[in-house]
Amino acid sequence: MSDELPQDQPAPHSSASTSAFSSEQILTQTSGLEAAAASYTASSDPPHFAAARGPAGEALEHIPPSAAPQLPALSSARRRRRSPSSPLASQASLSSVPLPDQTVEGIILASAGTQQGDSQPSTKRRRLKHRNMRLDTDPSTPGPSTRPFISTSPISPLHKAALANAAAGSSQSSPAMNGTAVALTNGSAPSGSQPLEPTYFGHDREEVARILIQSLAELGYSETAAVLTRESGFELDVPTVTKFRTAILDGDWDEAERILMGRDHVQGGHSIMVRGAHNGKGLKLARGADANEMLFRMRQQKLLELLEGGDVHSAMAVLRLELHLPFMNHDNRIRFLSLVTLTPSAEVLRSFIQWDGASGRSRESLLIDLSKSISPAVMMPEGRLATLFQQVKDDQISKCLYHSTSGSPSLYMDHICERENFPTLMALELDKQSKEIWHLAFSHDGTRLAAASQDCSVVLYETHSWAVVHYLREHVKEVAYVSWSPDDSKIITCSFDYTARVWNSLAGTCVLVIDHHKQPVTSASWSPDGQSFVTGSVDITRQLCLWDLNKTCLYSWPINFRIQDCRISPDARRLIVISTEKQAFIYDLKSREEEYHINFNAKLNSLSVSQDSKYILVSQKNGEIHMIDIEERDLFRRFTGPKQDNFVIRSDFGGAGEHFVISGSEDSRIFIWHKENGVLLETLDAHTPVSVNAVAWNPQNPSMFASAGDDNLVRM
Repeated sequence: MSDELPQDQPAPHSSASTSAFSSEQILTQTSGLEAAAASYTASSDPPHFAAARGPAGEALEHIPPSAAPQLPALSSARRRRRSPSSPLASQASLSSVPLPDQTVEGIILASAGTQQGDSQPSTKRRRLKHRNMRLDTDPSTPGPSTRPFISTSPISPLHKAALANAAAGSSQSSPAMNGTAVALTNGSAPSGSQPLEPTYFGHDREEVARILIQSLAELGYSETAAVLTRESGFELDVPTVTKFRTAILDGDWDEAERILMGRDHVQGGHSIMVRGAHNGKGLKLARGADANEMLFRMRQQKLLELLEGGDVHSAMAVLRLELHLPFMNHDNRIRFLSLVTLTPSAEVLRSFIQWDGASGRSRESLLIDLSKSISPAVMMPEGRLATLFQQVKDDQISKCLYHSTSGSPSLYMDHICERENFPTLMALELDKQSKEIWHLAFSHDGTRLAAASQDCSVVLYETHSWAVVHYLREHVKEVAYVSWSPDDSKIITCSFDYTARVWNSLAGTCVLVIDHHKQPVTSASWSPDGQSFVTGSVDITRQLCLWDLNKTCLYSWPINFRIQDCRISPDARRLIVISTEKQAFIYDLKSREEEYHINFNAKLNSLSVSQDSKYILVSQKNGEIHMIDIEERDLFRRFTGPKQDNFVIRSDFGGAGEHFVISGSEDSRIFIWHKENGVLLETLDAHTPVSVNAVAWNPQNPSMFASAGDDNLVRM
């Protein structure tokens, strides 16, 4: 393996010329109101909207863009009155985003009440009163959702009917429903029998009964669910929640606010509510929930629907009286909403904020978001039993040392994988390159393997027969890194010849050459949409650049350190880079701004990011590998053992569900640890007596990983 990458002497910092995404480019990669806001702040050119007019008809000045700078204890068992109800099934969120400091009083104050001649809002289609609600997270923990703003999950009519019948206690059967009603004797104690225990194997009887009612309805057994509802006396939802759900889905915002806050608060035709006004008589909220944040999101939806319907006068009144005045602490979000009011049409509005309108699923999405702040004692998240099952499975998998199956464990028995099924034996050698192999990468579909070599070539293998698919041989110096595009149609190769090349992986032809670097290109990473990528180099200027497929530099980070490795997180939120020295830097990919950096005690070797975008893995030349929690900004796990003092030695996540950490070593061995508990599971002699430079786990086959060594071999 070669020694350290060549480096020039550090030079004084120089600001690189920059360019940015257009608003259209960024909006295609994001979703939700928060994403649109982030896109606006990241864009160098604002969207072109029709100018707003003041009282005298004068044009109001556009606002210019600037740089973006436990479960609560449930009550004791009680009987409830029955009321029709059914949760809804979609997913999305509205959340706040930081926006540029701008003055919007001119738009808010001047535009309110000056649109008397505007057209009346178009008639909107009424929503069904009953929807199914789907939540994947515990609603007792309030906070902004990270889901896309618009849900694409279909809502099953059968599912809606089943939940509605169960919530209402109806025993009416449907031809499509499985099972038939059976007279049961459990539940409420019949006359003359012993009273039922308040607990079921230590669990609250009411909680268990309500979860079962919901699960039976979701399974399609609505009649059985209705029988259990009547016999147990427990309802899926309380009547107030049913009314709140109906008000949100019908767009009856005054009624929704009255139910939420538990009081009337309409003055002069507009809802006026200041923070802290929830008097405890409204909906029972989850611990730590902010009723005023819920109120803001409801009024935000109201504003957008008025704009969509063409009632600009009413929309501006809502912005000024119901949002700006009561919620001045939400200044950044109100600024953005004021910009939204300048959109010239409903089509532009929906496109700009990636919102599907009142007739789409936006109300369902809002209800999903609001439900996370409502106590599960009154509004249970959909699929609760399935969530509990999954938690049990996840816990068992996390405790399975040799987890090696991608299938879901059975509920019938405790899960455990035997060591004999774990990949510890070499099965194959690939010897198609004449010098050291420096890097390996499987395609995302697991059908191909790319091997980069000191002999200036990259070889693509087919993983079924291990035949060579293509030789990529246009580099004139060592190839240090390869990266597959998200759809595996392209591959980037990074070389010591100061270039990065983009290849058509199916044809084996080079389609793009990035040749502006003045030093070796050490790494590259694709954006999740496959339309852009980042290259990193040991240059002292323009060493970190974002490119599109037309060879346009979209952005060059103005930094003064050399890049050892770089990754765009799979969720497209962050760019993580490590320097050739002792620092890792985490950037917000949309705003381009640095979020934070981490200092290490030794020089850094390589970087990897988990597929769930929660962790980064940083290898150091002192033999330590640190697993960092990205959100917590703290060390989660430390792995020790490999020797990696002199050369670039790479480590990675891998195995079923990425439950393992794997690394090469200069002492010819492969190290494998359990990610969750840090236990060293295996130390394998792999490329004796030379270095193991890189390892890669097949993302589709938990029983297969590859290693690359200084013996010119790839071993499986």
